[in-house]
Amino acid sequence: MASIHAPGTTPSKQTPIVGATRDIPEGPGPDVMAASTLDGDNVVNRFDQDLGKIKDIMLDVRSGRVAYAVLSSGGFLGMGDKLFAIPWSALTLDVGRKCFVLDVDAERLKAAPGFDKDHWPSMADPTWAREVHAYYGQRAYWEVNDL
Repeated sequence: MASIHAPGTTPSKQTPIVGATRDIPEGPGPDVMAASTLDGDNVVNRFDQDLGKIKDIMLDVRSGRVAYAVLSSGGFLGMGDKLFAIPWSALTLDVGRKCFVLDVDAERLKAAPGFDKDHWPSMADPTWAREVHAYYGQRAYWEVNDL
């Protein structure tokens, strides 16, 4: 798969969607979807390497924005998997293939700051959040002005 955008950058302030088949979709999706329908979706990189699955989608309740997707990677049947907070803006939804694309090499993901299911970070900590966003080459979601 060709790169959707230059590594570490996003062309707009919104999460890109590719593979949409109609200009005005009927019903929900792909522009507005229930978060639960995205749980378990595969995440691949631009080289089509499997990076894991979406485990959760984290909302910033105060702003009403999606803050992160929690990516589960490695392990077997949910045991021993490592979790990663992926900035929502770092993901591209590929509607045609029904997956997300994260423009990061598999080895870089392995070295990314992660956590396990019993030791979640304080995702509201701005220092932690800035480090995560910077690791994936994204601006912190609360610093992006959508207007």
